[in-house]
Amino acid sequence: MGKRIERIYQYIVENTMSGLGEKKGLSTSEVADHLAIQRSNASKDLNQLVKEGRVQKSDSRPVRYWANVSEKAPENYVPSYMENRPPREKAHPQRVSVVKSKRDIFSTIIGANGSMKNAVEQAKAAILYPPKGLNCLITGPTGSGKTYFAHAMFQFAKTNQVIADEKELIVFNCADYANNPELLMSHLFGYVKGAFTGAEQEKIGIIDQADESMLFLDEIHRLPPEGQEMIFYFMDHGTFSRLGETGKNHQANVRIVGATTEDPNSTLLDTFTRRIPINIQLPFFEKRPASEKIELVRVLVGQEATRIQRSITLTEDVVKALIGSVSFGNIGQLKSNVQLVCARGFLNHMQAEEIEIELMDLPEGIRSGLIILGNRRNELAELSKTLAPKISVQPNENLNDIQSDAYELPYNLYDIIGDKAALLKADGLDQEAINHFISTDINVHLKSFYKDHGFSFNSVNKLSEFVDQKVITVTNQIYEMVRQRLKVDFQQNFIYAMSLHISSFLKKIHLGEERQTNDNIRQMVADYPEEFEAAKEVRAFIGESFRVTIPESESYYLAVLLVSLRTTHSSGKIGVVVAAHGNSTASSMVQVVKQLLEVDQVTAVDMPLDMPPAVALKKIVESVKQVNDGSGVMLLVDMGSLATFNSEIQRETGVVVRTVDMVTTSIVLETVRKASVIGTDIDQLYDSLRKFRGYGVVINEESILPNHHPKAILAICASGKGTAQRIKELIQSSLSKRQNQSVEVVTLSVADLRSELEGIQQRYQLIASTGIVDPHIDAPFISLERFIDQDVDQLLEDILLEQELSFDDEVQLDDRQSKEICIGYLEENFTYINAKKVVDPLWQFSQELIHDLELNDARQGFQINFVMHTAGMLERIVLRQPLTISPEETQEMYDNPQYEQLHVHVQSFARLMNLAIPDSEEFYLLALIKNHQEKELYLK
Repeated sequence: MGKRIERIYQYIVENTMSGLGEKKGLSTSEVADHLAIQRSNASKDLNQLVKEGRVQKSDSRPVRYWANVSEKAPENYVPSYMENRPPREKAHPQRVSVVKSKRDIFSTIIGANGSMKNAVEQAKAAILYPPKGLNCLITGPTGSGKTYFAHAMFQFAKTNQVIADEKELIVFNCADYANNPELLMSHLFGYVKGAFTGAEQEKIGIIDQADESMLFLDEIHRLPPEGQEMIFYFMDHGTFSRLGETGKNHQANVRIVGATTEDPNSTLLDTFTRRIPINIQLPFFEKRPASEKIELVRVLVGQEATRIQRSITLTEDVVKALIGSVSFGNIGQLKSNVQLVCARGFLNHMQAEEIEIELMDLPEGIRSGLIILGNRRNELAELSKTLAPKISVQPNENLNDIQSDAYELPYNLYDIIGDKAALLKADGLDQEAINHFISTDINVHLKSFYKDHGFSFNSVNKLSEFVDQKVITVTNQIYEMVRQRLKVDFQQNFIYAMSLHISSFLKKIHLGEERQTNDNIRQMVADYPEEFEAAKEVRAFIGESFRVTIPESESYYLAVLLVSLRTTHSSGKIGVVVAAHGNSTASSMVQVVKQLLEVDQVTAVDMPLDMPPAVALKKIVESVKQVNDGSGVMLLVDMGSLATFNSEIQRETGVVVRTVDMVTTSIVLETVRKASVIGTDIDQLYDSLRKFRGYGVVINEESILPNHHPKAILAICASGKGTAQRIKELIQSSLSKRQNQSVEVVTLSVADLRSELEGIQQRYQLIASTGIVDPHIDAPFISLERFIDQDVDQLLEDILLEQELSFDDEVQLDDRQSKEICIGYLEENFTYINAKKVVDPLWQFSQELIHDLELNDARQGFQINFVMHTAGMLERIVLRQPLTISPEETQEMYDNPQYEQLHVHVQSFARLMNLAIPDSEEFYLLALIKNHQEKELYLK
């Protein structure tokens, strides 16, 4: 590598100075292409040269490098993907002048004189306060810009000569060392030689690095108590010892800025918070005025315009959709969505002089933001007053010297798009195919990056997994209704908590369950007459929206919910502990609930299978103490055996504990939702959970009446014949043995599923479904393989008796037996394919796919089902009768991260069989895989 890096350095020196001595800079691609080396190696060596100080690089994107021989910034470049643009653009490239501003850096922050005014004034006071400034804490929701604001504070300190120009902001993420105080100490303060095994020489810590500068402690709430004590001792005395030393022999002058999404009063020690006199609260995106939201969109789009050196134009509806798409991720989520929209716009208009983005160019998830915004009429009206029909953003606008925030991509996405497009075009792919492949790449890159940074921007989508979309729409309308009527602000989780509540009581009405209003509820509501009157209106509105008769007693519960949701900190809530076997089972459920309901009185206890019971009990006891708020704790467990801990926990903690087993995400949601409502009694909550049957679907008045429709099982396959007909015969054969059992079997092609399912549900009482896709109806779904390798009689027995269906008793077959089942089925159901000849390539195709997609736990029944379906696909292609799908389904398939892997195997299989396999058939292969993965996830 030594020779290679010197070749690169020599080439940079020779080619980054013009005859007049002006730097021009070289891109990574230019270096790699000229020297015939891999781009990744060129990038690695260039960055090493930057670290060594021999080469400098530009702050603009894409990055250019030049020899470190003067202080002047390089001229901006013409990107490789603009090489075919009109000559006039090459002749007059725009210049990026990144000059350190001597003005007030906070003036570049949007809302400095608006929603951020108080935060800015506090920050200035903390920095300028004599003699050494004040330590401060930045609090705010996820994605609100805490890291960005900390960088602005640091730049302000340097501009005002409080911190020297050569100093750097030292950033430390406390979450990385949350469970290891000794490791935390070594990183904070350093260690001496011999402090532990492997400490062969002395090492300084980040406190030394931050001397005479600023230390930014991100996620400070993750500091363990021992870590907080270490830091507040240092705050008090300015002295510290390194790991392995006994005395406080070292000194440092460090300004400390912390950041947290949590309430510092509940997550940090009192002794720690007392030493941080200034708490800077950053606002929620939703609370910002319309002008700031629009300006945030403009600035974020401007950053993308600078990266690609093109102007970007957005229509009014696109701006509204982007603003409406922000659910809980605040500016971080908006930035993610802007990057996705601009990347797709760049891909679709790569050779255009200006990128114009319209509503139809947006992904469905972001486009739905316009619908969500439509339910917030006041906000929509405010935006409409300010928004122009189009917003056009030029490159190099709003440049400042605040460093990148925590959600800045560490690579140039547009370089990736441009380079990949060039490669694919060179391989002979047409533009449509190129767009499909790269669209998937864009989604994978952005989703992977933001997932690593703690973001999962699908809150509304996640909620729709539990409740019907119409419930969410109605709840948005209720939100505006009660906010205007009561003239108060509600908590961020209003939509989620109210949606779950509405869905839950609609399900109770559907099941004919009546809820009695107890005296405690009536007495509590008597103190809130305005909320009670609003609740009556809400009850009437829900009844009209869903065409159901809602009992008057529900007004009391709605009133209590409204009171709870407008109360920021209600005391005496019931705590919730979720304990489940597995490395992350409990954590996964709790994460979903915290994301939706934004609560802090729930915690998870993950119990790996090798964890001793005594250790598990200790962890649960600690968690019960942690969430106890004086009203008891609900313990939700996955196995009945854990319920035996109940009495011991109560004895050890003195806390009233009630235990519910067979925990699911829906049960955790329902528990936490009700536990958050003021005045909830733990025994009443326990009784309601024992009767809880999940969240309902949208129903109407007629559906409340007893269901007199004939019972039926729905069988779905590709054609509505073939496989589905075979299942029908198996079921009817079993049913013929039973007396007084009238159950029909309805077959349906997957292509007609959307158009005909509603009609079938109106004519039949569906008690189960089976087939190649799960229709997601309110009845058990049984995969096809279970009809093949299990006892059909027992399956039907379980369905008819509404028993819990077990997945653990499947018959084990070897490959020979499995293939024989497939051959028999193919010979009986298909005419134009030779079963004995195609079974081996089909079997090989399925095995390779299972291995590549890591479906290694796939049961034989899944592989048999996959082979049968693929055989049907072959016959449909031979007969030129392939399945059809909508454009939306096509895009959904392209967006699936597993599509590329599937597509590679399908194309290989197609070449082997000398057939062209259409997208629609790939869509249903992917659906089979998805159904299997969801079932396996459930079983785990």
